[in-house]
Amino acid sequence: RSPTMAAASEIRVDQLPSDPLLHILSFLGFRDLVHCSYVNRRLNELCKHNPLWKCLCSKHWLQSSGISWYCLFQQYYRDLGRYIQYYAVLKKAWEQLKSFLLQRCPRMIASLKEGATEVELHDIEAQIGCRLPDDYRCSYRIHNGQKLVIPGLMGSMSLSNHYRSEVLLDVETAAGGFQQRKGMRRCLPLTFCFHTGLSQYMALEPAEGRRMFESFYPCPDQTAQDPSAIDMFITGSCFLEWFTAYVHNVVTGEYPIIRDQIFRYVHDKGCVATTGDITVSVSTSFLPELSSVHPPHFFFTYRIRIEMSSSASPEAACQLDSRYWKITTSDGNVEEVQGPGVVGEFPVMTPGKVHEYASCTTFSTPSEYMEGHYTFHRLANKEEVFHVAIPRFHMVCPPFREPQKAATSYTTRFDEHDDDGEYCDGDGDDFGDLRGINMAALEGAWCPRHI
Repeated sequence: RSPTMAAASEIRVDQLPSDPLLHILSFLGFRDLVHCSYVNRRLNELCKHNPLWKCLCSKHWLQSSGISWYCLFQQYYRDLGRYIQYYAVLKKAWEQLKSFLLQRCPRMIASLKEGATEVELHDIEAQIGCRLPDDYRCSYRIHNGQKLVIPGLMGSMSLSNHYRSEVLLDVETAAGGFQQRKGMRRCLPLTFCFHTGLSQYMALEPAEGRRMFESFYPCPDQTAQDPSAIDMFITGSCFLEWFTAYVHNVVTGEYPIIRDQIFRYVHDKGCVATTGDITVSVSTSFLPELSSVHPPHFFFTYRIRIEMSSSASPEAACQLDSRYWKITTSDGNVEEVQGPGVVGEFPVMTPGKVHEYASCTTFSTPSEYMEGHYTFHRLANKEEVFHVAIPRFHMVCPPFREPQKAATSYTTRFDEHDDDGEYCDGDGDDFGDLRGINMAALEGAWCPRHI
């Protein structure tokens, strides 16, 4: 340790970043190079006389007798220094993701490809005739996407006979799908699903209603006379935001792991209700591949978990008989639905048992909320009937943009300014209308959620 670090908590060598470019960024924290030189000299001295330190320095500092760490850092900086603004964040995101996958979805690790080189990225830019953003290039220097395998790294969804799993495309395959057709000009695919043909794209130029470098799901306007008219479900403002937000949801458990796959259900921590010994919680997901802006058709799926406390009495065992839903759409319409069982099943609940099922719903508004209750009877006494509350849960599609202005009655504009203060409602610019739903207009309707 350097003298200035002596007062700080001790740092073990095996806890240091195993990446030369990150040593100055995170370990020395942009301190002056005198400290860097001191650390380098000290490690060189230890390596000469201590086999254990030599092994650790070789493993974690990539040192060898032929080159100093400082020279090694210079080499890395010459190669990757242009990405200094993004490298530490993206490297950390990738390491967190791989560490999580190693524990929960190990077969995905084998599908990751080694990083692309600068030459390869330059060649891709020449091939497509567009500049790739630096945050995208930086991530692909770390890992060049994944092999074309199932399950995809960017999440899955399974519902009845519908299945989606999105692969993070390597840059060569992405370049092969680069779009120049009207309605999708200068758009590079980020993901691909073999089963649905669905892709998320990144706009490499601000054209046809898109902002530069934002990511989106394309959505053909089925009501337009022009077949190239494309609406967009926006998924991120840039690659860095898009990728790191996804990784955060994965590693924090926001997205559940089901059968060694990442499922993109979102769970509101407040969407839980307990009645007696039974707890009901809900997670939801929007399916862009089954949705459209024109005509307004928004498809949602929800996954419900019913659990009886393990401390419940055996006499509390019960069976679900029916369900009741109260559904409120963003335009204020209310619908009530009753029916037997859940998806054709009548689960029996005993102490410690968990029952999960998935269902779906479609609406002509981009947002809605549902609440209701289940009706149960006790196994020991069929005459004892009771209700179990289902918490209110919201289903909200991502913001969507219409390239050409169209007066519609089923959507409400977002506030005229985005978080950066930039004008974004489409009046007087080239970006069209960014639309969504004003949930605050519905009394008690708002349930905060990260989409």
